[in-house]
Amino acid sequence: MGPQKADLLKKELGIFTFGDLLHHFPYRHIDKTRFSPVIDLNPTLDYVQVRGFLTYKETAGEKSGRRLLAYLRDETGTIELTWFKGLNWVEKLLREGAQYTVFGKLSFFMGKPQLVHPEIEPYNPDAVPNSLEPVYSSTEKLKSRGLGGRPIGKLVQALFEILPHEELPENLPDAILEKGKLMGRYAAYRGIHFPRSPKECAHAIRRLKFEELFIAQVRLARTRSERHRLSRGVLFDQVGDLFNTFYKEHLPFELTGAQKRVLKEIRTDTASGHQMNRLLQGDVGSGKTIVALLAMLLANDNGYQACLMAPTEILAQQHYKGLSELLAPMELPIRILTGSTKTAERKKILGELLEGSVRILIGTHALIEEVVQFQNLGLAIVDEQHRFGVAQRARLWKKATVPPHVLVMTATPIPRTLAMTAYGDLDCSVMDELPPGRLPVHTVHRLDDQRTRVMEFMRGELEKGRQAYVIFPLIEESEKVDYESLMVGYENVKAFFPEPRYWISMVHGRQTSEVKEANMQRFVQGDTQIMVSTTVIEVGVNVPNASVMVIESAEKFGLSQLHQLRGRVGRGAEKSYCVLMTSPKLSNDARERLKMMCATNSGFEIAEKDLELRGPGEIEGTRQSGSLNFRLADLVKDKTVLDAAKSYAEQLVEEDPELESADHVRLKQYLLSQMGKTPWSRIS
Repeated sequence: MGPQKADLLKKELGIFTFGDLLHHFPYRHIDKTRFSPVIDLNPTLDYVQVRGFLTYKETAGEKSGRRLLAYLRDETGTIELTWFKGLNWVEKLLREGAQYTVFGKLSFFMGKPQLVHPEIEPYNPDAVPNSLEPVYSSTEKLKSRGLGGRPIGKLVQALFEILPHEELPENLPDAILEKGKLMGRYAAYRGIHFPRSPKECAHAIRRLKFEELFIAQVRLARTRSERHRLSRGVLFDQVGDLFNTFYKEHLPFELTGAQKRVLKEIRTDTASGHQMNRLLQGDVGSGKTIVALLAMLLANDNGYQACLMAPTEILAQQHYKGLSELLAPMELPIRILTGSTKTAERKKILGELLEGSVRILIGTHALIEEVVQFQNLGLAIVDEQHRFGVAQRARLWKKATVPPHVLVMTATPIPRTLAMTAYGDLDCSVMDELPPGRLPVHTVHRLDDQRTRVMEFMRGELEKGRQAYVIFPLIEESEKVDYESLMVGYENVKAFFPEPRYWISMVHGRQTSEVKEANMQRFVQGDTQIMVSTTVIEVGVNVPNASVMVIESAEKFGLSQLHQLRGRVGRGAEKSYCVLMTSPKLSNDARERLKMMCATNSGFEIAEKDLELRGPGEIEGTRQSGSLNFRLADLVKDKTVLDAAKSYAEQLVEEDPELESADHVRLKQYLLSQMGKTPWSRIS
C-alpha cells in the first residue's frame, strides 16, 4: 500500500499495523450464495443479490444530473439499476444480452424495485462464491480514495495470504479450549473475517469474546491473589477496649445480620497481615456509617489512625456530627478537615495528626493534599466512592509506608464499580438489609399538568407536621439556565405555600458555604418546612421528619442520582413518598429509567439497569461510564460468556497463581507481551 493511503488509514481508522488490520473486524456478513427472484423483492429486505440478463441501458439527464439506467431481467421480472457516478467506466462494462450478478441495497421508486450503485459483474457459472462476504466499516474520506469496505476486505484477504499460523499462536490452555468447546485462535480470526458458514462465524465470535473476557479475568484474579498472598498490610490482631466498650455500651441499636457479617469480613481481612481492599455496597439507609465507625475503632485499638473521606463538605460535616455524638461518652479525639477549616485550626490539626494524638479524621478532598501527613494511618475509608476520581483515591493510599487497609463505601454501585465486581478485583461485601422500622419509599411518576394535585398532596403531608424537598436539576454547562429555572421554581412553590403559614429554605451552588449551611440548618432543625434545592443535597442531609421528595425534570437525572435523592426521605418511622415530575415528551431511555425507579427501591437492581443503559465504564481506565475497552465483548449482552470466563480464570489462578505449570506457559507469555499499562484496576 502506498504511503498516502497508508497515512489515511492511520488517521481515519487508527490502522497502523497488521495487528490493527486484523482487529478491524467486519460488522456483518453478506450471504453471496443466495439469489433473490425479482418477484420476491419487497420493502422488508435490505441488501439483495439478483442474477439475470441485461435487457436495456441508457444515459438520461444533463451534465450534473446525468445518470445511467439499466434493466436486468430474470425468469420472474425486471429490476432497474441506476448509477450517478463513474458512468463511463460502468457503461463500458455493460453489454445488452449478457448475464450478470448484481448486489446492492434495495429501494423502491414509484412502487418498483431498484438498486442504486449496485456492485455488478459478469455471471461466471464456474466460480465458487465465498458464502459469507465480510462488510467492513470505512469513512467517506477513505471511500473517496478507493478504500471503502470492499477494498479493506481485499487488504485483510491479502494479509491472511502472508500470515503464517505461528504469527497468531494459541494463548489459551488446551484444557480450557476443550472444556469450553472453543475453536483455535488462528481459525477464529479467519472465521470472523472469512467464514464458510454462519455457524463458523458464530463459533469464531464466541471464541474471541471468551478470550477477551478470560484474559481480563486472569489479570484481575492474579492481582487479587497477589494482594491476598504477597501484599503487606498493617496487622489488626486484637479487638480491644474501644471497640468492645462502644459495642457493648454505646451502640444505639441492635446490628442487622448483614452488618454483623460485614464486620466479620473486615476483621478477618485486617487480621490477615495483607492489605484489605474491600467494597461495601449498602443500600441507602442500610447503616454503613456504624460499620465504618466500628472498623475505625478496630484500627485505633491496634494503635493506628483512621480517616474517612467524603465527597462534599455537607456530607463530611454530617459524618463528623454523627460520629462525634456517638463517640461523646468515650472522649475519643475526632477531628474534621475541609476546605473551609480556618488556617489556625488547620495548623493545629496537622500537628496533632503527625504526633498521633488525633485518632480519627473526617474530611473532604482536603485529606489528599500533600501537607496532610499521618503518624501511622492504618485504615482509609472512602464514602460515595463514585464522586472521587481513581487517581484522587490513589493519593490517599500513599499516606503510609505500608499501604493502609481500604474500605470503599457506596449506596448505589455505579457501572464501573459493578463491572469491577463482576470482574472480581475487589473483595465485595453486600448489606442488603434495612434496619428494623425503615419503610420503603413509595415512588410515582407525574406529568407537569398534574402539578396542582402533587402540591395538594404535599400540603396534606405538611399539615401532618412533616417536611418536604423540591429538587431541581443542575447541569454544569447551562448553570445560568438552571439558576433561572430554580428561581422560577422557587417562586412557584412560594405561590402554593405562602409565608407566614409556610417557610421555605433554598440551597444552590451560587450561595456561599455559610449561607448554604445556614439554610440547611434551618430545615434540619424544622424552622422551615420545605427545602427547594439543586442536587447539592444528593448525599448527606439527614432529616428523619422529611417525608416527601419532589424531583423536577426527573428525566434529566441518571438512575443512581435519582436513587440517591430518594434516599433523603424515608429516614424516619413515617411512610414517605418520592414524586418524579417530567414533561410529557420523554426519550425511551428516560421512560425506562423512571419506570425502574417506580418499580423498585433496591439499589442493586437499579445499578444493574444503570449498567444496561449506560455501559460499564473502562475497567482498566479512569473513565467512570461509557463503553468498555473491549473490541468484541459486551458485559451486559455477553453475561453468560463472562460468567464462564470468570469461573475458568478463578479456578486456574487458584491452582497456579504464578502460571508456572507447562500447561500455562503460553498464557503467561501472552500476558507478558501485553504488559506495560498502568494497572488502575488495583485501586478500588
